[in-house]
Amino acid sequence: MAADIAGSANYKYVHDVESIGGTAFGVNALAAAGQFNYPTAMSGGYDFTISTLGEAKVTSPIEYSTEIGDQVANFVNDGERVVYDVNASAGPYQRRFEAGELLEKAGPRKRIYFAPGHVHAGIVTCGGLCPGLNDVIRAITRCLWHRYGVHRISGIQFGYRGLLPEEGVPTMPLDPDVVDDIHRIGGTILGSSRGGGTRTEDLVDTIERLNLNILFTIGGDGTQKGALAIAEEIERRRLKVAVVGIPKTIDNDLSFTEKSFGFETAVAKATEVVFGAHAEAHSSINGIGLVKVMGRDAGFIASHTALASHEVNFVLIPEVPFELGGANGFLSHLERRLERRNHAVIVVAEGAGQELMDRSTATDASGNRLFADIGLFLKNEITTYFASRSKEINLKYIDPSYIVRSAPAEPTDSVYCSRLGHNAVHAAMAGKTRVLMGLVNNTFVHVPIPMAVSARNRVDPDSSLWRDVIEATHQPVSMVNGSSGG
Repeated sequence: MAADIAGSANYKYVHDVESIGGTAFGVNALAAAGQFNYPTAMSGGYDFTISTLGEAKVTSPIEYSTEIGDQVANFVNDGERVVYDVNASAGPYQRRFEAGELLEKAGPRKRIYFAPGHVHAGIVTCGGLCPGLNDVIRAITRCLWHRYGVHRISGIQFGYRGLLPEEGVPTMPLDPDVVDDIHRIGGTILGSSRGGGTRTEDLVDTIERLNLNILFTIGGDGTQKGALAIAEEIERRRLKVAVVGIPKTIDNDLSFTEKSFGFETAVAKATEVVFGAHAEAHSSINGIGLVKVMGRDAGFIASHTALASHEVNFVLIPEVPFELGGANGFLSHLERRLERRNHAVIVVAEGAGQELMDRSTATDASGNRLFADIGLFLKNEITTYFASRSKEINLKYIDPSYIVRSAPAEPTDSVYCSRLGHNAVHAAMAGKTRVLMGLVNNTFVHVPIPMAVSARNRVDPDSSLWRDVIEATHQPVSMVNGSSGG
């Protein structure tokens, strides 16, 4: 029956999970003729079309199966797709999907583009450190080596700067022996840096000199924008080089992927710090524990840390404005919390409250605006506020950012890193390019890099996540004077 569906002119999307020929179909769909019926009036307007270097004509060396139900791991067909938006409304309407509106499933293809014996692959890690970098490097290297027989693998050292000619940085040969135990340590064995990604022509010149066929770019928004520019320059020169990205941003702010690697480890480590901050605050007269976590533009780490720890009373994130003074301002609510409970724990994302401080126009090497330190600012404002009222407080300020960033990946993150790395290799060997590996509806998919970097993923103040944070912390819905949420 599954074969009949795959070859039919139209496939009616099955919203409730149903077993068809031994395969469960829920958010999955088969892209046969390119049109799909879906029972909702919603319209996505997305274009998830994946670029390829050309027709895949080489038989894969991986001995997987094309038969469903034979107890052997299966190849993935390019026609297998995933619905991005699973929200539905009851009614008589049917939503028809074009092929480009559905995400292409990741995984090994029976036919691949590159002849493995001819491949020279490069791996680069860019931007700030993040738990799981070594796990991804290890997964890519071992999958290339053991599954495809690719034995020319070069690590590009110190980010995109390692591809600039004047830096003179040698590549690092990678093989299973080199990467065998690197997942046990934090950081990246390749080193990392910010900047260099805008010198696209110089970068592609080096890629040509190295005779790379595949470049794996491990990094966040800036890294993937650089990867997109590299891929476009490669296309302009009519080179056959696949550029495949792996989402590394500890803030979890890349679009069209449920999470980037390192995020769960960051939450786990930040939660441990909150436990310590709570112990300090609870053991003091008017004790205050103030913890700053990462999150330049998105408050996901702060929000998830509050939900995981059950000890946080105030969460301050970039997406939700707050004021310090006034009857409904943060400081007044903090004072009332101390009067009721004698202690308080505050978690603040690094990008929160920037409008309250003097804004700098300076940027880092990646072009990111340098933020003022909201943690130190709040520490001083809280201290000054209670001193003006002659009220004793005991405030402990903790910034664990660099400890979190450099930590080895937690087991759940390590699993995710391995699967991202494997799927990145499968995509590259099949000739996919300008593509980022993603996780959507718990399914690994190919996300076009232009879509992934089109906008930052941010906490929606109207979402159930932020609602759950409000309910867990009991903080006011709004800390802006004149609002109705005080």
